[in-house]
Amino acid sequence: MHLVKLLWRNAFRHRLRTTLTVIGITIAILAFGMLRTVISAWYAGVDASSASRLVTRNAISLVFPLPISYKDRIRQIDGVKTVSYGSWFGGLYIDEKNFFPNFAVEIENYLKLYPEFVLAPEQLNAVVHDRKACVVGRKLAERFGWKIGDTIVLKGTIYPGDWEFVLRGIYRGKDQTTDETQMFFNWDYLNETMRKLVARRADQVGFYMIGVTNPSHAAEVAADIDKTFRNSLAETLTETEKAFQLGFISMTEAIVIAIQLVSFVVIIIIMAVVANTMAMTARERIGEYAVFKTLGFRGYHIAGLVFGESLIISMTGCAIGVALTYPVAKIFGTTLSNYFPIFNVAPTTILMDVAAALLVGTVAAIFPTWRAVTIRIADGLRRIG
Repeated sequence: MHLVKLLWRNAFRHRLRTTLTVIGITIAILAFGMLRTVISAWYAGVDASSASRLVTRNAISLVFPLPISYKDRIRQIDGVKTVSYGSWFGGLYIDEKNFFPNFAVEIENYLKLYPEFVLAPEQLNAVVHDRKACVVGRKLAERFGWKIGDTIVLKGTIYPGDWEFVLRGIYRGKDQTTDETQMFFNWDYLNETMRKLVARRADQVGFYMIGVTNPSHAAEVAADIDKTFRNSLAETLTETEKAFQLGFISMTEAIVIAIQLVSFVVIIIIMAVVANTMAMTARERIGEYAVFKTLGFRGYHIAGLVFGESLIISMTGCAIGVALTYPVAKIFGTTLSNYFPIFNVAPTTILMDVAAALLVGTVAAIFPTWRAVTIRIADGLRRIG
């Protein structure tokens, strides 16, 4: 305890300089943590993917549909446990700024495939038996103040017209990594309407969601599905849900790499700032270190003082930065909910913050320590007074 107290007093002997350095570290750690959180949010869909789920889509592109008749043939393939299907609806609530993901799906089996979407049994029953019913996530309901029984009208973009839904269910996530900003409604409602308006667009789906009996056989099941529809009018591409999500991430890979580089540049810059602070501190105390040497202190004692002081400064800034990361992330998460439905500070981000602070404190102290340890006593004593 006496050593920590000594290091603390030494670190804040020059209060203004140390305070400004701590503030700089705080800002750097906060920026680093937020940038890493953005990257985590970018990969949230990938991390939440299940190894037991497959996605089947048109082999040409996701924008091309598949016949609804494929569902019965997929069910007959060995290793297939559950089959559901759906289409991206792309409707808008009032105007473009209120965008949120909305899908027309075969709800009963779809929710079986996604146990992380927790819905009350009575609500599920109401949704299944009402063609115009919809289910929304808890965060989405809170965002617009929706309640069970409310009527929701979406403007169609892919499917033109005004579409009216009745809110019959509000799901919550099994944990904080579950997206609670989506909307699902009965695919039959969409299909029946298309039969009346545009018959050629009826009986088509955008994707099939498939649950497999054994995740270790997912690759074989995917190959069997694609083999079944080879040389058909609509060939398929089946992949794991994780691979499907990574396909979207790959489109923005350059942005992700840029954010990663910026996060590390921030740490390098603050490392230079702390190194400058420690260099100034060591230069001012050369006389003191010379006195220590004359009293019999060894080089490792002096090194411990310099390194300890540097780590005290860097870890103080780190502690404040980490403490600020959570409220700032909450504010950003609310603001950017349209783009990042899951915006949580991961434990790995905090570990990276601490590791970055330790690295900064250690590297910044290397040159000042070398200078303090190697200077001759006579040269150091000349600086006294």
